[in-house]
Amino acid sequence: MESILKNAVEEFIKVKDKPMKIVSHLDADGLSSAAILTKTLTRENVKFSLSVVKSLDEKKLKELSNEDYETFIFSDLGSGHLKLIKKFLNDKKIIILDHHIPENEDNNFIHVNLHLVDHEKAENISGSGVCYLFAKELNKENIDLAHIAIIGALGDYQKFEDYNKEILDDAVDFGKIEIKKGLRMFGSQTRPLHKILQYSTDPYIPGITGSETAAISFLQEIGINIKNGEGSFRKLNDLRDEELKKLVTNMILKRIGSEDKPEDIFGNIYLLKDEPDGSLVKDLREYATLLNSCGRLGKYSLGVGSLLENKKIRKEAEDLLQKYRLEIIKSLEWFHKNKDTFAEGKNYLIVNAGDSVKDTLIGTLISIISKSNLYENGKIMIGMAYTLDNNIKISVRVSGVDENADVRDVLSKTLDGKNYGGHKFAGGASIKMDDEETFINKLKEVLS
Repeated sequence: MESILKNAVEEFIKVKDKPMKIVSHLDADGLSSAAILTKTLTRENVKFSLSVVKSLDEKKLKELSNEDYETFIFSDLGSGHLKLIKKFLNDKKIIILDHHIPENEDNNFIHVNLHLVDHEKAENISGSGVCYLFAKELNKENIDLAHIAIIGALGDYQKFEDYNKEILDDAVDFGKIEIKKGLRMFGSQTRPLHKILQYSTDPYIPGITGSETAAISFLQEIGINIKNGEGSFRKLNDLRDEELKKLVTNMILKRIGSEDKPEDIFGNIYLLKDEPDGSLVKDLREYATLLNSCGRLGKYSLGVGSLLENKKIRKEAEDLLQKYRLEIIKSLEWFHKNKDTFAEGKNYLIVNAGDSVKDTLIGTLISIISKSNLYENGKIMIGMAYTLDNNIKISVRVSGVDENADVRDVLSKTLDGKNYGGHKFAGGASIKMDDEETFINKLKEVLS
């Protein structure tokens, strides 16, 4: 990894006197990647523009080929689209900083991807992690950006081992992050306790998530007051130790099949030391959700601006987050209302949402369902949603924990090895709406 990083930096330095184009993905990891590169190139006095995209396809790459840049940097995407990049941008200088499985295609690109040198460790670094290592190799002072890569890794649900552990150590040593043990609940710093339960999608709490009435009744049933003596609503941080233990125990019992996996709701909490208690972005996991809301709702600049510590932009992003959470809850309600109608086999579930769920949210919905313990471990979960340009967005996940599962294999066999991407436990693709029935039939055949 060190050698390809060093080579990438040397090649970057050769061309940094001319304007560049950064192209990054729209999720939390992609926006974190974009922020790291934005800060890094600004410090190097490099002129550049940034585009955030949902995916790379022929249309997008053709548009990029018409832009007047000699150097293109792809972050948190690109590795899975080497043929298309070669087709449209082969006369350009291409730098790819990514962590997805590379496409098998000969090229002369500057390609930094751990899969090229150490496939076993490649699952433990995010796209923003690769961008951070590039930035640090370029200038050691960029160690102050390590915490942004940790936000990206949390957004991709990654483990902090190998390279991720090294990046986390940088962030802790620099004084940006502190690690505590606690209940992994979104909004613990800012929201009333019953609201935390109502809007909890990861972990998902059957019968409680999505319902304020059910959340209040649950707390009353286990003997936890939702208000303090002054009449104001209590937050998670206000609970006494015995109350917290009671809450954890009853949440585990509520979550079907989760009795043997308490770590789903209790574990390491990663906090920004510079942020005061009560800040919406103090908890980095909450920060990652905020970034996802910006990406999924098309407000990319709010996510990048927040990471670059623009307070006005961050406030706008925080307001957008509430809208995003409501959209997720609406999608979950739709799923539970219709879950008996979906195509299901012994080892798969196909959630064909059509236009009932936004294509930018289908991946989030499938991720939540796959972690909800509603289905046995190892079940392949496929989500489908219509896009505005008459395509269908495909998102694939694996329920529970199954080290032997590989959704890329499923997508490769279904799509004849074309136009898909992702990781071992999370993948995606896009198909034409006219191919919907053919895709489903082939998918069932592969999964059977």
